[in-house]
Amino acid sequence: MSKASIVREWTRTDGSKCVGGSDDNAKAPPGSLMLYNSLLDEKVPFVPASGPGSKSLSWYTCGPTVYDVSHMGHARNYVTFDIIRRVLEDYFGYNILYVMNVTDVNDKIIIRARRNYLLAKYKEGKHTDAEVKAFAEKAVQNSFAKQRAKLAEAEALVVAANEEQEAAAADKKGVLQRQLNELDGAIKNEAHKLSQIQTALRALGQAGDSDTIYAVASDFVAEELDREQGKSVTDSSIFRAHAAKYESEFTQDMDSLGVRRPDVLTRVSEYMDEIVDYVKKIVDNGIAYESNGSVYFDITNFRACGHTYGKLKPWAVGSSAAEGESNFETSEKRSNTDFALWKASKPGEPFWESPWGQGRPGWHIECSAMASTLIGSRMDIHTGGDDLRFPHHDNELAQAEAFYHNEGCHQWVKYFLHSGHLEIEGLKMSKSLKNFITIREALKSFSARQLRLLFVLQSWNKSMVYGEASRAEMKAREAQLKNFFQNIEVAVRGVDEITSCAKWQAEERDLSQKLQAVQNQVHEHLLDNLNTAAVMDTLSELIKSTNIYLSNKRESASAAAPAQPFLLRKVSTYVTRMLSMFGIVDASWDKPGFADAAGGAGDAKGAVYLDAFAAFRDEVRSLARTQADPKETMTACDRVRDVALVELGVRLEDRPDGKAIWKLDDPAVINAEQQERAKTASEARSFIHGGVQSTEY
Repeated sequence: MSKASIVREWTRTDGSKCVGGSDDNAKAPPGSLMLYNSLLDEKVPFVPASGPGSKSLSWYTCGPTVYDVSHMGHARNYVTFDIIRRVLEDYFGYNILYVMNVTDVNDKIIIRARRNYLLAKYKEGKHTDAEVKAFAEKAVQNSFAKQRAKLAEAEALVVAANEEQEAAAADKKGVLQRQLNELDGAIKNEAHKLSQIQTALRALGQAGDSDTIYAVASDFVAEELDREQGKSVTDSSIFRAHAAKYESEFTQDMDSLGVRRPDVLTRVSEYMDEIVDYVKKIVDNGIAYESNGSVYFDITNFRACGHTYGKLKPWAVGSSAAEGESNFETSEKRSNTDFALWKASKPGEPFWESPWGQGRPGWHIECSAMASTLIGSRMDIHTGGDDLRFPHHDNELAQAEAFYHNEGCHQWVKYFLHSGHLEIEGLKMSKSLKNFITIREALKSFSARQLRLLFVLQSWNKSMVYGEASRAEMKAREAQLKNFFQNIEVAVRGVDEITSCAKWQAEERDLSQKLQAVQNQVHEHLLDNLNTAAVMDTLSELIKSTNIYLSNKRESASAAAPAQPFLLRKVSTYVTRMLSMFGIVDASWDKPGFADAAGGAGDAKGAVYLDAFAAFRDEVRSLARTQADPKETMTACDRVRDVALVELGVRLEDRPDGKAIWKLDDPAVINAEQQERAKTASEARSFIHGGVQSTEY
């Protein structure tokens, strides 16, 4: 579909409006940083709100809603924007005020905290296995009926949308097709949920004891308990303790992934006065109204005041496929598209005082209020996952423009950046679909460096698949990088840089020119929407060229033309700098290589290496004294290589010339390689043995 079929509004730096696209690209000077701006769905020149020459940026990112554990979909978002932040700060030199919110008051938190509390209380009760099973069956059956109705409703919407699309004028078909695509995605999700309930029903039929029943149906039991008893939960500490627990776990997960902490952290519960004042001003500006103790945003009046609603996802406005809030009292609203700024208190929910009575904030108002408090009426960058485009981010924009209406604000955020989804088995990874892998589970199989590599190798604003192919590529790239740094370390080890020949030959000039070309290419890739995947490909080409250079030098083995350590260090330092910028390398970029596999042992580490050497020496001396068979000495040599040194993270490699080289690596990695080689050798022996047998029959 052409972009022209969707009307988008953009306000330039000088305040003039551009509708339907942007002509700024034609004016972009050479060497401009281009970023994909969701407000236009295209790459545009990046110019700070404070002017082209400014290095100061304001950045607000939507943080977690802390109702459950963090999963790899969250890692995709937060690691991705951590990489972008690092590039902007460490490479382009911007000074960023980085603000992140924590949503600790929200429908999801309230519901989950209430359900967990009620489920725990239910488990404490003296229920027989039969009673638990009967209640669980009722709960799952109710969920099944409810989900089947939701799927039928979604299917009916698709039928109606298809009919509307077929009858629509040509200029409307594009927008309607995008709505259809989203409805199709919604059907896929609803069908997946229904399938999960059916699986639970089958498993429940086989369950006998309470523990097995809870393992299958605890979520359904908790939902049923909440429906029956949720209004009785009045202790506000239950909700706060729940949010605090998962906020703490989220912070720990981000630290484990190497994500930089924000400069400012804003919790909804700590900004309640500012949120109430923010809502009040929007009401005073005539763009919101009170209804039965709740306050709703008036989209009709917002548009009448000259504003545009739905800038980020105009085709989703009014669509039933858009994910909204629960507990929405549509009968209180003047229009179905109006949304809650303040929700009147209900039994079983925490509440705060306001001019409209006891209640709590709507989903979207928190970000507008807290970001405006800290950043003001003009923000450089706002980020979040692609699923937040609508309604959350579009509503944020509308709220802020309504708040600053009398100041003439028509464009609160200059650049909206949205990270692509992380998909698994064709579906977006999400808690609601129960198809997620927690960050902590992932870190049992992969290191933080490997997971960061996984995201660096993908386009930040496009969907990616968490599958075998992407994981295999990540592992291959890490192995290439490790091998590269190890080869450099081996090549420069023991070289007397003062007395050895330092004259460059043609090979050195070629490698130096390759490095300069790569540096220029990397810069161009970063200017082009921070294309980290292309950067990694370019670095890979530099590594291949360096490995060829080292291989040629080893083959010639000429004292008159040795490998040049200064040049090799320059190459490895540059590669390390780029990896450090992405957060892949922890150490300072002027210390080449991975911090966990480069450099010698300190005093504490040195003792274990000396112990291993002493033990090996003792064994060899003993064999010599007893005049043992030379094969036993060779076995001892293999044992120290394959066992003692492996445990110390030393990879000893035999060379054709009879001289061995050592490299440092993760013991687990070396062990895994040994096991794989042993497995391959065993399979080969079995195959040969089987072949011999087959000739005898």
